[in-house]
Amino acid sequence: MSIKTIGHYINGQHTSGSGTRYSDVFNPATGKIQAQLNNAKATDVEAAISAAQAAFAEWSATPALRRARIMFKFKALLDERADDLAKAISLEHGKTISDARGEVTRGIEVVEFACGMPHLMKGDYNDQVGTGIDTYSMHQPLGVVAGITPFNFPIMVPLWMIPMALATGNTFVLKPSEKTPSASLMIADLLAEAGLPAGVFNLVNGDKEAVDVLLTDKRIQAISFVGSTPIAEHIYSTGTKNGKRVQALGGAKNHLIVMPDADIDQVADALIGAAFGSAGERCMAISVAVTVGNVADALIAKLTEKVKGITIDQGLNEKADMGPLVTPEHYAKVKGYVDLGVAEGATLVIDGRIYQHKGYEQGFFLAPCIFDHVKKDMRIYQEEIFGPVLSVVRAETFEEALQLVNDHEFGNGVAIFTRDGEVAREFTQRVQAGMVGVNVAIPVPIAFHSFGGWKRSLFGDHHIYGNEGMRFYTRLKTTTSRWPASNKVAGAEFVMPTMK
Repeated sequence: MSIKTIGHYINGQHTSGSGTRYSDVFNPATGKIQAQLNNAKATDVEAAISAAQAAFAEWSATPALRRARIMFKFKALLDERADDLAKAISLEHGKTISDARGEVTRGIEVVEFACGMPHLMKGDYNDQVGTGIDTYSMHQPLGVVAGITPFNFPIMVPLWMIPMALATGNTFVLKPSEKTPSASLMIADLLAEAGLPAGVFNLVNGDKEAVDVLLTDKRIQAISFVGSTPIAEHIYSTGTKNGKRVQALGGAKNHLIVMPDADIDQVADALIGAAFGSAGERCMAISVAVTVGNVADALIAKLTEKVKGITIDQGLNEKADMGPLVTPEHYAKVKGYVDLGVAEGATLVIDGRIYQHKGYEQGFFLAPCIFDHVKKDMRIYQEEIFGPVLSVVRAETFEEALQLVNDHEFGNGVAIFTRDGEVAREFTQRVQAGMVGVNVAIPVPIAFHSFGGWKRSLFGDHHIYGNEGMRFYTRLKTTTSRWPASNKVAGAEFVMPTMK
């Protein structure tokens, strides 16, 4: 049986590309290669940028309302094809079909928000700021912008960027993850079907060679990135060095603080969903539970009981709670962290390393793992694992728990479970993280707010989507105007102008 080849989308056309290197795209459940991805050469990326550059003048001059109407049609098509998109995600990523549908829905929410761009882009106007002088401001697009997106959300994360960039009048080049490329290519077809002109959206698949062109080509005005912290830092430093506006969202080590007054059943349910949903391959996954006081033993007992009820299976099983990891390399990396935790002296309460799924023995399945007595100097505490591994850290007081969060290099998301409003308010005021949940384990903001972390979880000044997204993809221009009668010209003025 022949394996399909996945290419690129440039100037309104699917193309096989000129690259001679290929990457394997796996079915994570079976462990088999299901496609070969063409890695773009620099010339392919340059062609995509050229197409976007050529399309920019007309697209940016298109009335914002007309651009918004294309977004409305795009949103309707996403609704119609949601199941197809979810299936494509599940087959390449491994996440359950229900989780994939949730991903598509959260992406669609940003498209809905972008449909209101004519209103969001309105500027300010003040008349008579001085005698006969008016001042007004406007938001204008940047030009050609690019997005580099991760394997774990091949629909949602691109949709954090694409509708915001296009609705504000920019043209776009997407470089999705080489591990999960198919769903993102489906976006290209839906945008074309919605009436987007050729060249406004382009997609190149590939690896570092493609990324390096996006980072250095002077025609790219801005880059959005979501991925690991080392790569985010490289994207930010290289992109800004080359004069680009950059938002680079990095890694996470999200803590959930469990106060002594919390409902342990609610906490356990929240933790197993937040730690093991999508096999832990989420930047907002909870990977550290910080127990305050004497609640650790009761919580671990409850977690041990509830983990037994998790259904692990290939992603297309509607009843599955958790699927496999994405690639053999990632499986080996996550399993290696579990081995490391044991070597570091943490107590492995639940060991998912020995799990094999009947009928899918070659799949990349790793069952939930829970460590107790994890210390802050352990690598399994300090580093992002990105798999179904939960670490329990014991703290004596709320202040100790808060300090743990604030001392960590990452500050993406955090949560607290408590019935005490005063404690919750104190936590939200003092915690150093970009997204906070109070009795909400995964506090991903809705589309009309913005997503982003603090510290080494974000490089750049802007969070992503929401009003922050509109500001990231536009420049502010302010005009001061006067229309004096020809017979009232006062002559040359040599002092700093003031409004009179």
